[in-house]
Amino acid sequence: MISTEFLCLILIDGLLAAIASIGFAVISNPSRKAIAVSALLAAFGHGLRFALIKSGLEIWLATFVAASCIGLLSIWFARIIHCPAEVFSFPSLLPMIPGLFAYRTILGLIKFLQCTDATKAQGFMMDFFRNGLTTTFILFALVVGVSLPVLFFPKLSFSVTRKY
Repeated sequence: MISTEFLCLILIDGLLAAIASIGFAVISNPSRKAIAVSALLAAFGHGLRFALIKSGLEIWLATFVAASCIGLLSIWFARIIHCPAEVFSFPSLLPMIPGLFAYRTILGLIKFLQCTDATKAQGFMMDFFRNGLTTTFILFALVVGVSLPVLFFPKLSFSVTRKY
């Protein structure tokens, strides 16, 4: 059973992702409809990823599922508002980029290079590889997850989406 506290956490997570997505979307100057769709997809995708992680799924797999849902929904919204799916799918994915893991990767490398104790250096190298591989897998899950719907539904993805 899902508690109200858990639902509130999912909604807060989605709201913060939507705000970040709006910031990323505004950079490319899309229509207001595309900005709203981008925020909606980011809130849904990030909230879904948060819920999946809290339910015990690994972060890279939860990211893959969320990115696939964003990819599918972007194709659907692209046909509705007559705008390319990439306009709102990419800003929706950006809040899921693993910045903390990338930071910890570089930090582990710097600490490893500065360390003179072999035991501590081994720990720093383990941190470097663990966080580096996590970053790589999350980024790979984002790319593959958003690309698979385009590959599975080419007629929907590459049809005319603009009104002339």
